[in-house]
Amino acid sequence: MRKVFFPLIVLMLVSPAWATIKIIAESDPEGSGIVAIKYDSTSEAQLARAFALDITVDTGVIESIDGYDGGDDNGGYGIFPANFSRYITVLDTGEVESWDESQYSPVADANDPGALGGLGTSGITIEMGSLYDTQAPSTSGTLCTVTVSESCLLTVTTNATRGNVVLEDATEAEVNLDDATDVPITIGAVTAYTGPHPEQWESVGKPDCWVSSINPRQCHGDADGTSQGKQNFWVSTNDLDILIAAWNKPLASLSGNQICADFDHMPQGKQEFRVSTNDLDTLIANWNKADSPAPDCQ
Repeated sequence: MRKVFFPLIVLMLVSPAWATIKIIAESDPEGSGIVAIKYDSTSEAQLARAFALDITVDTGVIESIDGYDGGDDNGGYGIFPANFSRYITVLDTGEVESWDESQYSPVADANDPGALGGLGTSGITIEMGSLYDTQAPSTSGTLCTVTVSESCLLTVTTNATRGNVVLEDATEAEVNLDDATDVPITIGAVTAYTGPHPEQWESVGKPDCWVSSINPRQCHGDADGTSQGKQNFWVSTNDLDILIAAWNKPLASLSGNQICADFDHMPQGKQEFRVSTNDLDTLIANWNKADSPAPDCQ
């Protein structure tokens, strides 16, 4: 079966989008530091052909990448444009000599235009495309997994220099990154929730940020678990941004770490808004106080 690889590169030259691809970063609940990078298309008729994504962490490094398909016609995204010419040999017949080259991975070299630092740094750029005769990829699935070195916030963005996300008709996809932005990743077993309203913690999906051993100031208005500025403001603009993004939304409308702005751990009103006036009052009470509030949430 003769394979033609040039069209895949052409597909990286794109035009306006009409289908949406959702990117999802999903942490291992067992605290292994492994994060699944997933995709989900809103259109059954339009598959993604290629992904160019940046994955970054705010602390520590990305240690490894695993869980990806390799090769053509495998029902996945096993063509890695950044590394294809480096590690894959195409015979005169058009067949690939072997897909088993150990260094053939989705991670772009740090010296490639627009690429991040690579494994062992705080950011990697991945490029993954499909090429098939019979086994088309699913409209949703897992692209790969990455392993981080320590607890962090992980974010996925598209990489415009490397091509963003491209559909099979060569148009650029609209990309939803809500569930892949500032996703809390915890290393080690998560301690059970010990604060008030444990039934609420379970009903909203047992968020790590409500657990005092992970964020001991969350109940006081610290949505992101980090301080800001030289005076160590634990409740400041970053937390306000998260609260605004989650403002007066029911649980089903929240994404990413927005549930972390539910400081009182209770819904409000007939529509059961998870983040509303009670949470804003909590944030205001602790706003921009140096080395405060105390890490004493239950």
